[in-house]
Amino acid sequence: MQLVQDESALVAALRSGDEAAFAQLLDAYGGAMRRLALGFVHNAAVADEVVQEAWLGVLRGIGRFEGRSSLKTWIFRILTNTAKTRAERESRSRPFSAFEEETGGGEPTVDPERFQNPIHPGGWTTFPEPWSAPEPQLLARETRSLIESAIDALPPAQRLVISLCDVEGWPAEEVCNVLELSESNQRVLLHRARAKVRASLEDYLT
Repeated sequence: MQLVQDESALVAALRSGDEAAFAQLLDAYGGAMRRLALGFVHNAAVADEVVQEAWLGVLRGIGRFEGRSSLKTWIFRILTNTAKTRAERESRSRPFSAFEEETGGGEPTVDPERFQNPIHPGGWTTFPEPWSAPEPQLLARETRSLIESAIDALPPAQRLVISLCDVEGWPAEEVCNVLELSESNQRVLLHRARAKVRASLEDYLT
């Protein structure tokens, strides 16, 4: 659902206690907030508590909203901060500040064996298989389930970035603002996440 009011009017309505304005926000962002919370806590009941706590933070803090970021970014930052605190308190996640480690070094995104070409060093020996499955198969329930499982198995930062970019359809700038990542880190995390999901799909479809 798209917000139909301009942001300044919506903020003014929230500050005045307009229940319809709050309901509009719930409809627009509630589902995405729950999905993002699940990226941190991995428990539906705890995720619901995180979302409720975040909404309370929104209502308590709307009077201090200064418009330095969009209202959406501000709301989702409250959510991510709430989720981080809850996850760390329950020892379900390492601190998000440690996630940047995932962008440096680490495992290759493509199997190095595919580049061991004695004739053309560094060239492909085994090209990625084209996805020749018909559209109905790509849209089949088991394929969607495989994608969801592949995303769920990703390291936390990669899972959050690909979920926001490719599942929720957020622009990169919003993802960086909400997760407080640099553009380069966001790109690396997204690339690694997409490569792993593609590898899972490639195994299945070929």
